[in-house]
Amino acid sequence: MAPAQYNLLYAIYAWTNAVVVILAGFLIDKLGNRFVQNRITAFWFKGKELALAFGLTLSFSRLGSVLNFFFTQQFEAKFGMQWTLWGGTLLCVLGFVSALTVSVLDKVGMKQLGLDGVIQQESKKVRIQDIRRLPLRYWLLVLTIVFFYNGVFPFVADASKFIQDKYPGYSQQAAAYIAGAVYDSSLLLSAAVGILIDYVGLRGIFAVGCAALTLPVFALLAFTFVPPLVSTIWLGITYSFAAASMWPSIPLVVPQASLGTAMGLATSMQMIGVGLSNLIVGHILGTKSSELKIPLWRWQRMMIFMLANTIACIAASISLSVVDKKQGGTLNRTRKGAPVEQEERAPADAAPLLDDETGTEGSVS
Repeated sequence: MAPAQYNLLYAIYAWTNAVVVILAGFLIDKLGNRFVQNRITAFWFKGKELALAFGLTLSFSRLGSVLNFFFTQQFEAKFGMQWTLWGGTLLCVLGFVSALTVSVLDKVGMKQLGLDGVIQQESKKVRIQDIRRLPLRYWLLVLTIVFFYNGVFPFVADASKFIQDKYPGYSQQAAAYIAGAVYDSSLLLSAAVGILIDYVGLRGIFAVGCAALTLPVFALLAFTFVPPLVSTIWLGITYSFAAASMWPSIPLVVPQASLGTAMGLATSMQMIGVGLSNLIVGHILGTKSSELKIPLWRWQRMMIFMLANTIACIAASISLSVVDKKQGGTLNRTRKGAPVEQEERAPADAAPLLDDETGTEGSVS
């Protein structure tokens, strides 16, 4: 399969996700059922161990990726493609059953807290047109997420081939293991990073920092022959900080009633960006067979494209911190300011997106 075709498959996967998650997010807000992982996590852990909860979620998510890197090829070689696909189907069924279980537990917990009726009432007021009323901080946060992930996911998709083409002596399996170090690192670090961010705060500063520290990763890959394991572990570390600081910030800047829509829209835009990046990467790498060695100058151009996305991420995250400071500094509060943050956020969680009498936006900005 040619690199362009290979990356096109990733783009199709990303765009399919983009369509599904935005519709699912809106329906979740409208129907009042939080049948989505990020929505449930944001609701139950907001104001306390939010970054830790997202970090643990990421860890288990990346565990699947790590197991895929290590075992899928051996499983297919031993049992054949048919049983490998059936194994994947079984895992999907287990995931669906787990999601149903979590949804039921969430519903029971809401009733025990007496909040089920409040959420249902506010959910009925959510309209698709309210997307345009989401605050500026939300859109800057989404741009930060989009540009960061534009560099991570397309790189990981092609990293194994890149390592084999640029660095001598790496087999396909060894290259896959090194590429998987991005997810290995995030698997091991995400929980600890989540605890750190929950303790320290300063989510906006962490977003700027992890974006800035990602620049050397692609510079090393583009212009040096430093062992690739250094870069993939490094990228895994910054990826862990990005996930634990960016995604948990969304519940802090949008009303509770529209959180599902906000999460779905952010994920949708992220996947649209990743899909476009995959198409661009496929075009950069050319259309020849993947069995042939891709010239290093093409790989270098790909890394420069990743650098450009990282620079855009830095610009978006700096803008986010500037706007956040002007609007109260919610994202960059330290632990000392956490109780104030929770106190200020409480009314907004139950407030409608639009005020019924004045037609103006709610208190969250």
